[in-house]
Amino acid sequence: MLVRHGNVVSEGWWKPYRPEHNHQLYSLSKSFTSTAVGIASGEGKLNINEPVLKFFPEYKLKDDDYNLKQMRVRDLLTMSTGHVNEPPIGADVISSKSFLETEVSYTPGTHFKYNTAASFMLSAIVEKQTGEKLVDYLKPRFFEPLGISAPDWEENYQGIALGGYGLRVKTEDIATLGQLYLQKGEWNGKQLLSPEWVKQATGRQVSNGSNPKSDWAQGYGFQFWQCRHGAYRGDGRFGQFCIVFPEQNAVLAITSGYNDMGKIMNIVWDNLLPAFHYVPIPENKKDLRALKSKLNSLGFPTQNGSQKSPLWLKVKGKTYRFEPNDQGYETMTLSAQDRGKIILTIQGNGKSTSFGAGYDKWVYTPENLISKEPLAGSHAWLDDHKLAFRFYAYETPFMTSTILEFVSDDELAFNEKLTVGSNKIKETSIKAEAVK
Repeated sequence: MLVRHGNVVSEGWWKPYRPEHNHQLYSLSKSFTSTAVGIASGEGKLNINEPVLKFFPEYKLKDDDYNLKQMRVRDLLTMSTGHVNEPPIGADVISSKSFLETEVSYTPGTHFKYNTAASFMLSAIVEKQTGEKLVDYLKPRFFEPLGISAPDWEENYQGIALGGYGLRVKTEDIATLGQLYLQKGEWNGKQLLSPEWVKQATGRQVSNGSNPKSDWAQGYGFQFWQCRHGAYRGDGRFGQFCIVFPEQNAVLAITSGYNDMGKIMNIVWDNLLPAFHYVPIPENKKDLRALKSKLNSLGFPTQNGSQKSPLWLKVKGKTYRFEPNDQGYETMTLSAQDRGKIILTIQGNGKSTSFGAGYDKWVYTPENLISKEPLAGSHAWLDDHKLAFRFYAYETPFMTSTILEFVSDDELAFNEKLTVGSNKIKETSIKAEAVK
């Protein structure tokens, strides 16, 4: 989604992704956490120059914790905590205790080290100081004024928002965040963030390198990266972006599934940036029609292959039991509905979910008790004995290719491959036999 002068210039989603879907932001979540700190600071609930330990009096200092004593909230914001090794960040292990117990080797404020656990600490501090969960605190102060209707933030094992990752909002909500900062914290006549906070958060607070050709070496603010060409951004793994162009009065929001984030930004600099003009240009109806046609046609391919196989009547309705496996899958059943829709029902870990998959179309399964990710599915027969499914976890960048390879109508191999773009993440194969 591209916004300029406060207006949407262009927007498009690749089916089965839709504009109303939330999307996993990964580290782009950090910029939202920074915003929460800015709001709390403006309300006098915390001061970013205060020491981190002030907020955790329960932590017992060691004799060699001198550097930790010097660490301020500002150092969390700028990723300059003094750590050599990043504290653990998994949702099942991250906590203020694990952060504070990690050795601080350098004087805080002197060394940039990307640190997702530091972002968690910002979340923990806001929750401590406000007495509210991060989402609940932000709802009346940020989410609701900006029209962000269904934010979802993953929590650690203690129930604290992860801060550094785990937030899900819509693509438009990302653009709205950028527009708020572009407008120096003002929204519909109300100052949600102070202009001074916006200036600090999006400016160069610390050095993170000296390579003039790298967008990861232009400086770092308060959970925002400095970019080349006078821009700044929040970003997250697999290409989640909020890029703000102050000079061009524009915001670009991207949700994607691609490993080379630098390549995405190079496309922006090489193609989009030169297209900005500072005076109106003549209307070009031909190009506008071509753009609209392109945007309306965006989509990932459904599973290719045939709609029918003579084997279908023999396997439809049968229940197959899996051999022991790491996924926890126990049984699988195939059934059909009208208009070429197949239902794949899997039971595992005491739960059962039916996944819909259309032929030459996407079928959505918003409630998924197995992987907990909503899915959009399609299917086709690769040959008479191979039934293939393509499932997009449409709030994430992940796609699963599943092939049921039937040795006979009573025996099959369940082959599953998880990918992001063209990159394979995980591959498994499980045998299953029909329940007699």
